[in-house]
Amino acid sequence: MSRAFVDEDSSSDETDDMHEIPLPLAPGVKNYMTADGALRMMEALRTLVDVERPSVAAALAAADAQAKSKPLREISRIDRRISYLSRMKALMEVVQPPGSLERMVFGLVARVEEEDGTETCYRIVGVDESDPDRGWISWASPVAKALIGKSAGDLAVVKLPMGERRMKILGIEYAKEE
Repeated sequence: MSRAFVDEDSSSDETDDMHEIPLPLAPGVKNYMTADGALRMMEALRTLVDVERPSVAAALAAADAQAKSKPLREISRIDRRISYLSRMKALMEVVQPPGSLERMVFGLVARVEEEDGTETCYRIVGVDESDPDRGWISWASPVAKALIGKSAGDLAVVKLPMGERRMKILGIEYAKEE
């Protein structure tokens, strides 16, 4: 289209580079989450819809033509996040803690001995709950896939692009509530 027919003062350029956030799940896959994770997600969505977006929309409405750029970009960012969380919520399935610590499953914590002798704990959680600094790993990660179904005393072999990594499961525990 010719630039002659484009409104140069239009702020549509401000959000043109902001595309929908892709889902980290394959089509047809459920968004498994812990109960705590589901509550955090619902609260984040509520805050975006009920607090952040109305606040930024008010700032946009009050802004003069030159000052509209920043709130317009912020609304676009918020809308992208609302869309993402809404789509993930539609796929959500809350997984309750199991009744047994016999085998490693979603939501539990595995205490493992790494190949170098260090002890590490991994909790298997949903894709949006992952926090490697806390030892929370997505159920879709290679480490989680290697741990799922194993028992205390078993050897878990993690298949990585750079080779295999082995870890011995020392124990399985329930996650401590936050």
